[in-house]
Amino acid sequence: MLKSERAKFIMDYLESCYPKTPIPLNNKNNFELLVAVLLSAQCTDERVNKVTPSLFAIANNPFDMQAIDIETIYNIIRPCGLAPQKSKAIHKLSKILVEKFKGIVPSDIIELEKLPGVGHKTASVVVSQGFGIPAFPVDTHIHRLAQRWGLTSGKNVKTTERDLKNLFPSDRWNKLHLQIIFYGREFCSAWGCDGTVCEICTKCYPNRKKPVNTKKG
Repeated sequence: MLKSERAKFIMDYLESCYPKTPIPLNNKNNFELLVAVLLSAQCTDERVNKVTPSLFAIANNPFDMQAIDIETIYNIIRPCGLAPQKSKAIHKLSKILVEKFKGIVPSDIIELEKLPGVGHKTASVVVSQGFGIPAFPVDTHIHRLAQRWGLTSGKNVKTTERDLKNLFPSDRWNKLHLQIIFYGREFCSAWGCDGTVCEICTKCYPNRKKPVNTKKG
């Protein structure tokens, strides 16, 4: 298959597997989404979803969040890991949102990336899932699978994001990035498939015999 043919097959196959793509992180507004995505760094979505109800019960908006002390935030989010950094970032970004944006999470990805603890991937998830703006957040699953499927050289996550955006139509980015994550977790995990096991890997590369070594980015 040519790369464009692989991309078409993958897009169609994933749509048949995951016609619905619920947002993995539970949230009721864009502030909750922003905080949840920040907490998900080096933490599972499942654990974040167990922690956030307690946090959002006392502060589900930047006005309330800036009013509670960092230690309180820390004690609640500790199970998510990196709690010292994350608690400070949540408190500080809440204050910035109040002072600079009147308590509203901006839809501008550049403004989001300026917030403490918010990198490009986090900002991309927020604009994609919170505002419906086309974006292609690249996490470890997407970075790994894009290499296994021959869609990118995988030099780094920036390259992977650029290559995927060039391959797929922008109106599919938001859904497709979730579909790839779901598939990666279920069928093409780091240990469950080595590039020669799952349906997509074997269809795209039927003659592949050796495991694919992927770059971590």
